[in-house]
Amino acid sequence: MATGWGESAGARVPEPASPPTPPEAAGAPPRAAADVYLEVQRSAAFQEVRSRYRRFVIPAVAAFFVWYVAYVVAATTAPALMARPVAGSVNVAMLAGLGQFLTTFLLTWAYARHARLRRDRAALELRWDTQELTRGVRGGAS
Repeated sequence: MATGWGESAGARVPEPASPPTPPEAAGAPPRAAADVYLEVQRSAAFQEVRSRYRRFVIPAVAAFFVWYVAYVVAATTAPALMARPVAGSVNVAMLAGLGQFLTTFLLTWAYARHARLRRDRAALELRWDTQELTRGVRGGAS
């Protein structure tokens, strides 16, 4: 139970466990947390995760931006084309506008899938390694 809850007045509170020995006490030179993060940032694993991220995001953003600008330019410079009926009262502009929403959802799905399949595991391992390295810097605190 929590201290003071349901205990008699004479109940003894157990001593907290001693923290693990920091690496400095084991003979390793002291390291600052900033050094750990810089080491991780320079690692090949981190660079690979960033590279995978950029290989997906930069082309995806560029393609979506071009598609969006093409829609806006067509809507402002070619109103006759955009007003052309496709089916009943549905015209080209309405289909292109709905296409913007559709491509947004498809891009979100593709990004989540890419992250799950190609980056999440490596990023989680990097996070774990970084926490393990910084645990020694902070003296065992998590």
